[in-house]
Amino acid sequence: MFSKVLIANRGEIAIRIIRACRELGIRTVAVCSEPDHSALHAQIADETVCIGPAPSKDSYLNMRSILSACELTGAQAIHPGFGFLSENAAFARMCRRCGVAFIGPSPEAIERMGDKAQARETMKAAGVPVIPGSNGVAADLETAYQEAERIGYPVMVKASAGGGGRGIRLVHSRTELKDAFYTASREALSFFGDDRLYIEKFIENPHHVEVQVLADRFGKIVHLGERDCSIQRRNQKVLEESPSPSVLMTPKLREKMGEAAVKAAQAAGYENAGTIEFLLDKNGGFYFMEMNTRIQVEHPVTEMVTGLDIVKEQLRIAAGEPLSFSQKDVKISGHSIECRINAETPAKDFRPCPGQIRSMYVPGGPGVRIDSAMYAGYTIPPYYDSMIAKLIVHAPTRQEAISKMRWALAEFLVEGVDTNIDFQLNLLKDEEFEQGKYDNGFLSRRDLKAMSRSD
Repeated sequence: MFSKVLIANRGEIAIRIIRACRELGIRTVAVCSEPDHSALHAQIADETVCIGPAPSKDSYLNMRSILSACELTGAQAIHPGFGFLSENAAFARMCRRCGVAFIGPSPEAIERMGDKAQARETMKAAGVPVIPGSNGVAADLETAYQEAERIGYPVMVKASAGGGGRGIRLVHSRTELKDAFYTASREALSFFGDDRLYIEKFIENPHHVEVQVLADRFGKIVHLGERDCSIQRRNQKVLEESPSPSVLMTPKLREKMGEAAVKAAQAAGYENAGTIEFLLDKNGGFYFMEMNTRIQVEHPVTEMVTGLDIVKEQLRIAAGEPLSFSQKDVKISGHSIECRINAETPAKDFRPCPGQIRSMYVPGGPGVRIDSAMYAGYTIPPYYDSMIAKLIVHAPTRQEAISKMRWALAEFLVEGVDTNIDFQLNLLKDEEFEQGKYDNGFLSRRDLKAMSRSD
């Protein structure tokens, strides 16, 4: 096992990794930007190195500074968390050249799955069902027209190197394609440095269901059940739960999706923790969408229902240890829900709301977990993601988990900045949500301003 690990991230995921390292007896190194010198992750790590000014490109995306911090502190491995450099094959390759373990998959696997068009072809060859789409990238607008006509409208124009809902446009007809193609291309270039696009059939009102996998370097792969991530706003996840409450999710379908996820990881030559994302249509058919080659924001719901610590497993796998359990040892117990708590103003189109937290009170009790880096007096900087906490609950049944989450949200107090706590609480009170009758279009059919009001 490593004796010292550097965490190339910030916020709640950095805290989460530091805690897992402590339990394994590993010393930690935090990196921080200049405005993050007072951030909690910079305060509780064993060592902290400032790596640059506020902009991400000069700090948390500065590969040379992060590897220099590794050299300076003698860290043997880097955990990238999620976001920033977590799915950057060039960074994983630099770590390899510098003799630093990258706690994640190989750069080759990241490239294979990071190129969404290539990932589709890899899955097709492995027999994993994929959404009908273009054969590789649509190199130009004329190719996009041809592919869209062949597939049939409506279609999605998607960034080949994309993720996180960026570089995606829904197109209902030929007349909409030109603007969507060029807009998505510019956005993809801005966010990913890659303007290549591919065309995919739009599946109306699907469920977004993903399967967590773990793979060691000895070829052993297990899946840890599924998470339903269909509650989304502008392709950004808002709430996740495990297992999926969809009436379509039968034991047989759950088994088939798990087997497909393992097959997908095998085809990718995958190692460490990863997530296979599927779309589930109204007839119970499911299709590979993409693979996230990192830890997910929503990993706690899987931890709550399996009793496994996914970050510890990541560390063990990266250190060369084999998985200590097999598929038959994975048991799903009860139900878990996660709400993402953001510093934002839902009534004003969810505008980010940085500022100082004057006071805060977080809920507790059996089956209630808070992943956060916030504290009273902390000033949320305007430079990074608006998520300030994840509230996770676990209970024997879904109805009990919903009840527990409602009370936990009602107890959660943050003063000084606006949050989406009331919005999440109203979402939990929605009758269709309570019945599990939701899909990807759930929030688009709601009055979001009304959902933002407190009772």
